[in-house]
Amino acid sequence: MSVLHLPVNHPLRPLYRVLAGLAGLYVLIFGIVGFTKTSGMAFFAQDDLPHAMGLKTNRAFALLSIIVGVVIVVGALIGRNVDHLINLAGGVVFLLAGMIMLTLLRTNVNFLGFDVSTCIVSFIIGGVMATAGLYGKVGTPEQAAMEEGFRHGTPDPTDHKWKFHGPPKDPERSTSRFA
Repeated sequence: MSVLHLPVNHPLRPLYRVLAGLAGLYVLIFGIVGFTKTSGMAFFAQDDLPHAMGLKTNRAFALLSIIVGVVIVVGALIGRNVDHLINLAGGVVFLLAGMIMLTLLRTNVNFLGFDVSTCIVSFIIGGVMATAGLYGKVGTPEQAAMEEGFRHGTPDPTDHKWKFHGPPKDPERSTSRFA
């Protein structure tokens, strides 16, 4: 049983899996096109970068995109909870990469050659993958019923390491402003 209470066997899971697979396919094709267009360039070039599928790229970013794209597409093809975990992690990575590279745009540390449009695409792909990860969990019908029951108010079926001890505090009898 998981500590996270995510929907299990969500009815839109196939749609989210396809969307994540398409996002991975875009990243893979972008990487391949970018790798061919950056032939002969320095690995971490930052100036006069070519465009691949609407985004600037250098050879390092193109190679990284190929690797990440293959992982996402393979995860989408395998399915089960493999894609759930890949999509959750990938969503966080894409969102963080967009934020970090956004702060490094006009510096010499912009080693992947990002520009604003690349950051925006990274946010979009990260959002799609995170959503697919949140709704992509697969489990037995019993697990799905327990999570659905928890969502509707039954007690938490998971034995957590940290539990709340004692009844809730009565705000009327509290001596502190912070009940």
